[in-house]
Amino acid sequence: MLKMLFKGLMMLAFLGSAATAFAGERPFDQALFDKALAQGKPTVVYFHADWCPTCRAQQPIVDRLAAAPEMKNVTVFVADYDKEAALKKALRVNYQSTFVVFKGGHEVTRSTGQTDEQDIRDTWEKAL
Repeated sequence: MLKMLFKGLMMLAFLGSAATAFAGERPFDQALFDKALAQGKPTVVYFHADWCPTCRAQQPIVDRLAAAPEMKNVTVFVADYDKEAALKKALRVNYQSTFVVFKGGHEVTRSTGQTDEQDIRDTWEKAL
């Protein structure tokens, strides 16, 4: 009985957090991206490739910034550079390690190849 109650509470907690949590780092999803832009949410699309040394240097910074309290309202979509051909074309992205930043449903800035944490933070803050 107690075990069943615990499972039920865990399921409710999970469903509640899934329904309310939208910001943070997540794999690219076209429907969620379109929804974020339509709602004018602060959004960053990060074009990442596993083979890219710059992307590997950026990843710990991306993880820290995505979890930072001041970035709690920013949704970071991690787009696989090698698989998201249509997205690369639509956003005119030619290089991996690129951040495309949106505010109010419109692109406000982008950067490629940044590995300094403060520079990446400055870029992302344009979404706020």
